[in-house]
Amino acid sequence: MSTLFAADEAKRLLDAAIRGEMPDERGRFGPFGGRYVPETLVPAFDRLEAGVKEHLHASDFQAEFQKELREWVGLPTALTFAPQLSKAWGAEVWIKREDLAHTGAHKINNAIGQALLAKRLGVKRVIAETGAGQHGVAAAAACARVGLSCSVYMGAVDMERQAPNVDRIRRLGAEVIAVESGDKTLRAAIDEAMREWVTDPDGIYYLLGSAVGAHPYPYLVRELQSVIGREARQQMLDQAGGLPDVAFACVGGGSNAIGLFYPLLADDIELIGVEAGGIGDGLGENAATLATGTPGVLQGSYTIILQDDDGQVQETQSISAGLDYSGVGPEHALLQAIGRVKYISARDNEALEALEELCATEGILTALETAHAYAAAREYAKQNPGKRILIGNSGRGDKDMPTLSQLPARTRRYEGA
Repeated sequence: MSTLFAADEAKRLLDAAIRGEMPDERGRFGPFGGRYVPETLVPAFDRLEAGVKEHLHASDFQAEFQKELREWVGLPTALTFAPQLSKAWGAEVWIKREDLAHTGAHKINNAIGQALLAKRLGVKRVIAETGAGQHGVAAAAACARVGLSCSVYMGAVDMERQAPNVDRIRRLGAEVIAVESGDKTLRAAIDEAMREWVTDPDGIYYLLGSAVGAHPYPYLVRELQSVIGREARQQMLDQAGGLPDVAFACVGGGSNAIGLFYPLLADDIELIGVEAGGIGDGLGENAATLATGTPGVLQGSYTIILQDDDGQVQETQSISAGLDYSGVGPEHALLQAIGRVKYISARDNEALEALEELCATEGILTALETAHAYAAAREYAKQNPGKRILIGNSGRGDKDMPTLSQLPARTRRYEGA
């Protein structure tokens, strides 16, 4: 796998990541990350960073967080062997079932952790952004759990295609604020949430849903989501008798992928992140940031982004609202640059095909986001028969029924089913 660094420098950076030395004191993952924010938000970020340093790894905070994960979120989530997929693919397929967590996706791990932190920081109100709606649902539920009011910004386009989650957010007691500006998807929702945070940085906590944005968010989200990889690693040893040969996860902003990959960095496991290939290779036809993007600053972080030759951030296309983002978390940018993780993409039609196959063979309706990981894993299995494959199933697909209902359901049985 090609890297942007000489072999010795790539190894040094990987070793530093494994030792937990990234981000550094400037919030950098190698050349990526950092904090590029308006002057009016600097005090809010300083306060957040101080709160993270004080509370995140304190024994009393961790005890409270772990208790909520066990008793409210329902962790550990299951590791499921997939016998029908394994037969069809000629591989040994295991699925890490974040779809079985409370609210139906991995997002709740981060949401309850940040809600507990917000409570300790003494804020009056929480705001959040959401694309596919799963983070919005998780934020609303977590705020209800800890007793904080919550407002969720959501692009108008995403509100239409994720209507069930909009209703869920409201029923959980949160306000949904439609974003009509920009591309009306996740990037625009983050922009609007940041604008409101500027108006009251002391009284508002911004509960960011992915491993993106300015420091300390990429670090904070990674730490809260790493429970996925820690659980999966131990479960593979206990249930499969060994670690996987390869692990797959879908990548939009990158929270579920970094949560799965980070605890596996030191292991001899191939790691593959799968982005949204959309409908084509052209700019604006996909959301394959790491596959086709270039370095730049987006929403407070220096990372890889989809931009034109003039540096203008471009709109994206994906059938999955949760992957429809013009950037990616800076730690993923580093992991690609040093060659530790391979990032590829799957097209809309490939994701739909994989979703239908999973439904027909294993009785699991996955999210459209995760379906991209299944599509890539299936192609990998064809080229690498007999491998032990782990797939991070980031969420369930109930939320996608408005989109799926517009498409004809396949009724054929799949080979091996």
